[in-house]
Amino acid sequence: MQIGANSLLQEMQTLTGEIKPNGITPNITQQVANTSGSDFGSLLSQAVGSVNELQSASSSLQTRLDMGDTRVTLSDTVIAREKASVAFEATIQVRNKLVEAYKEIMSMPV
Repeated sequence: MQIGANSLLQEMQTLTGEIKPNGITPNITQQVANTSGSDFGSLLSQAVGSVNELQSASSSLQTRLDMGDTRVTLSDTVIAREKASVAFEATIQVRNKLVEAYKEIMSMPV
């Protein structure tokens, strides 16, 4: 059996169309910009902004589901809520590591 590149690409695009919800989720995929020359503060700010967008999208889906919007499914809402939760937990872990590193640096003798 031979699978051509065009048929594989076409099947992937078809599957992508089946996976995406019916236009109810805004573009929440964020890419961290090129890190060369970027300062840590701007990268951290961008990451926190991305988490905020995920939480806003999740909250919006929850509200629409509660209001009876038929275009919003329970599974889409739960998935969005879990994405926001995972992103928030990761942010908390980064914060904890930063605080730990700060305390360690401050306790070093000068």
